Amino acid sequence: MDTVRVLANEERLRLLRLLMRGPATLTQLGAVVGHHPAWVRHHILSLEQAGLVELTETRPTKGYVEKFYCATARAYAVDFMVMPDAGERGLLVILGSDDLALDLLARRLREDVAGPDVITMAMGSLEGLIALRHGAGHVAGCHLFDAETGDFNRSYARALFPGRALVLITLAHRQQGLIVPAGNPRGLEDLAGAVTAGARLMNRNRGSGTRVWLDRLLAGGGVDPLRVAGYDDEVMTHDGAARAVAEGAADVALGILPAATARGLDFIPLVEERYDLVTPREHYESQLLAPLLGLLENEAFKQEIDDLGGYATRETGAVTALA
Repeated sequence: MDTVRVLANEERLRLLRLLMRGPATLTQLGAVVGHHPAWVRHHILSLEQAGLVELTETRPTKGYVEKFYCATARAYAVDFMVMPDAGERGLLVILGSDDLALDLLARRLREDVAGPDVITMAMGSLEGLIALRHGAGHVAGCHLFDAETGDFNRSYARALFPGRALVLITLAHRQQGLIVPAGNPRGLEDLAGAVTAGARLMNRNRGSGTRVWLDRLLAGGGVDPLRVAGYDDEVMTHDGAARAVAEGAADVALGILPAATARGLDFIPLVEERYDLVTPREHYESQLLAPLLGLLENEAFKQEIDDLGGYATRETGAVTALA
C-alpha cells in the first residue's frame, strides 16, 4: 500500500516522468518544477524507496558533489507498452495480474465474432492499476489485500484514482498456496516455515498481488526477506513459478492450484483471495464491456471457472461502485 501512496501523488509522478527522459540532479529538477531542491529531495526519496528511481552518478563540482538520479527499469514497464490499432470491432485491453480465469474469459470473448478484439497483458496487480490510470487499457485485474481493512482491491483502486468513478467486478475467488514437488518431500506446511528450514524460493515480480501475499506471510512468520534463499529470483506468472519448482530451480513457490496441477506438482492451500476487474465507470457503461459483463452472468462460463480447480464463483459478476 505504501507504493500506491507514492504513485498516487501527482507531483511525484511528474518528477518520475522527468527522470524517465534522462538523469537529472535535484537542482535541475527543482528548476523545471519550480520548487526548492529540498522539496524535490523529499519526493525523490519516496520514489527511491519504492524502487522507481535510483542514484546513477555522483560528480564533484565546485566543492560539492552533484547527485544524478534516473528512473529504474520498473518505472518504464507501463510507458513502453505498444497497443495495436483498434479495428472495426473495437479493441478491449485487459491488464494486470496473471490469472487462468482471466485467460479463460479472454478466450471466450475472442470466440464472439461480433465482439471486440481482446488482448491481455500480465504485469502484476499494482502495475495493471497504474497502467489503467495512465489510459493504457480498459480493465485491470487485481487481487491486492489491504491488511488495514481486511478487504481486497478497493483501497488500492481508490488511492490511485482519487475523485474518479470506478467499478469493481468480481471475477472469482481463488486459492493461493505453496507449490512444491510431487509428494512434498520436505513436508512443507507454510511459507515461513519452509524458507526458515532452508527451502529455496521462487518469487514473483514486484507489484504482483502474489508478492504482496508472500511478503505478508513472511512478515507474519517473523522472517526477514533478505535472509530467504531465492527471494530476489522473480518470474512474471504462476506457470513460471511452477516451472521453476518442477525443474528443480526452486523448492517452493507461492501460486495457484491449476499452475501446480498442470506440472504434476503438489499444492498446499494457504489463503483465499478475491480477484476483481477494475474499470472506470465510462468503460463499464460502454458497449465495449457488454460482452464481458454478459459472460460473467453466464452459468456455463462460471462452471468453466470452477472446473479450473482452486476457484469459487459464488460472487462472480458482483459489482461494487466506487464514487
